[in-house]
Amino acid sequence: MAGDLHQLVREGLIDWQTGWSMGTFGAIAEFHQDRDEPAVIDDSYALKRATRRGGISLDHKMLDSVVPVAYETISPRPHRWSHAISLCLPEAEARRDARNVLTEIGPDDDAVRGIDRTGILFDMGLSLPQCDFCIRTSDPKLLGVLRAHLGRSLFEHDNPAMGAILSVHPHRVALTNLGRVEVYQKIGGPDTGGVSPPGPHTHVLPKLLRSGRTHSANTPIPADLLPVGALHPGNPVVGPLGEERAFDGALHERFQRLFEHYGQRETVLLKESVLSALNSGRGPDGFEVPGDRFGRASMRLALRQQARIAEYERNDELATRVKSWRAAFDPVDDVADSEEEAPGH
Repeated sequence: MAGDLHQLVREGLIDWQTGWSMGTFGAIAEFHQDRDEPAVIDDSYALKRATRRGGISLDHKMLDSVVPVAYETISPRPHRWSHAISLCLPEAEARRDARNVLTEIGPDDDAVRGIDRTGILFDMGLSLPQCDFCIRTSDPKLLGVLRAHLGRSLFEHDNPAMGAILSVHPHRVALTNLGRVEVYQKIGGPDTGGVSPPGPHTHVLPKLLRSGRTHSANTPIPADLLPVGALHPGNPVVGPLGEERAFDGALHERFQRLFEHYGQRETVLLKESVLSALNSGRGPDGFEVPGDRFGRASMRLALRQQARIAEYERNDELATRVKSWRAAFDPVDDVADSEEEAPGH
């Protein structure tokens, strides 16, 4: 499995439709590429890639310790879903310093691009167990403000450091024991029209951070593991910017193979049982509804995917069968256990 994962990661780094994320619930850094976007760093052996908008670097030695967990999540929109492969480490190997105040780390000697290695790293002090969420800057004025307020929380009401960060837009760097994601673009806010820029970007959401969770409750991470990163293969129904896209059968089949290989075994088997019953012509009556949220979500996902396949293949018989199953198990007004499709969220 380790060899397969190394190959998957190398392929994902050069695949423009595959996104990456590192961080935790409420603080995430994402790396995305556009079709034909040139790379300024492209080293598949060292597992590094950067564009002018962001970069990613993975430690190939730590990759041998990674436990990949493939999963799918339902969307509030009944014709969509999201998917990803969470890259997890045993908790003891994943934990970092979890600093809770602004802390200067020093020059970023491990920056993906050589030009950034004179920049000074500061841990934002978000107290994240598996990620040091940092900013990197060489701006003299910002350095002065940050150093004047070391040892304080960025969220103190009278701390000017956060305002200075938002006005200068320093690089953001998410550090984990697997590697790093770097974002060079502006921080989403007033200077970007209130939205995150397309491509590499970050989110820091204090409300979610206060939950103390290491990942979304919709992500089936085993209790002894912590997610330190994720890769987000191209989605067959959602485009790179979250837009609608015509069903892409090749992307769907590709992730289903990954799901069968890296998904939680009980979830994979449940999904197979739903598809077997559906394709045999059996109706929904008497099919046992799973008792856990991940099982229920897996059932609903299987039906949503079959509905899109039936539409794509113009298979009216399948569409009719799926419709009866969805009426029983995936009512369109039921948005429980669902989340939006933005990678990393």
